Amino acid sequence: MSSKPVLKMGNRQLAISSVPLENFEHQGGSYPGLTDLLQDMLDTMKEKGGVGIAAPQIGCNKRVIMFGFEKSQRYPKEKPVPFTILINPVLKILSTDMNDGWEGCLSVPGLRGLVSRYNKIAYCGFDPQGKRIEGIAQGFHARIIQHECDHLDGILFPQRLQDLRFFGFEDELQL
Repeated sequence: MSSKPVLKMGNRQLAISSVPLENFEHQGGSYPGLTDLLQDMLDTMKEKGGVGIAAPQIGCNKRVIMFGFEKSQRYPKEKPVPFTILINPVLKILSTDMNDGWEGCLSVPGLRGLVSRYNKIAYCGFDPQGKRIEGIAQGFHARIIQHECDHLDGILFPQRLQDLRFFGFEDELQL
């Protein structure tokens, strides 16, 4: 497989809620086209230098995300996040504390915005073999998961902005 073109803000496919992989947990990880989709997502995320990607960003309307990095050129101050694939993810807010943080997106190239996100969340879903995954994330790790899950609901980070003065081109912003 290979890197795929990333759909960009304005493409109507990005505004659609994704559908779950039906009965995935009962199929032992067997789902038509899943292996190819995951490889395409991984290749695209790596080629574009992303820290996460959602299936809708490469034109697949399924509830699948992946994220993780050891070092990121885009977010050099952030601690590593373990590589994770989540199929049919579900989030739960564990704390109403919210933090502002700068976000970018492969579907909104060259732009960054200051977005408020929950600081601590629980997440669950399934790995590619159909095994249930559960975890707790906070800080930047939680931010990435919320950002990627937003894609599954047809939401891009600019829709989360509270003040457009903190939205602009990366090379113009003083981050």
